[in-house]
Amino acid sequence: MLTVTEAAAEAITALTGQENGQDGGGLRFAMHSQQGDSPQLAVSVAPEPESGDKVLGADGGPKVFLEPEAAALLDDKVLDVQQDETGEVAFAVLPQAQPQPGN
Repeated sequence: MLTVTEAAAEAITALTGQENGQDGGGLRFAMHSQQGDSPQLAVSVAPEPESGDKVLGADGGPKVFLEPEAAALLDDKVLDVQQDETGEVAFAVLPQAQPQPGN
């Protein structure tokens, strides 16, 4: 299951509050296209999940809506935010840390 970091949760809260001015919205991931070996995801702020979307997040907190194909692709990933040298913040999908043998 996709894991959302605290920093990403704060960014989602800020985005959904700015975008629609009310609670209930979320960040939605959907498959955009599959070119070669690289699937492309579309990310948008949505007021509510679409039919069939998997919903991550607790009541009153930030939510992530995953279109079924996107949910499968992101199942073992972490959603985080990264800041570039200009201060722009962008969402990043990273691999989950694998447990080390003996730990």
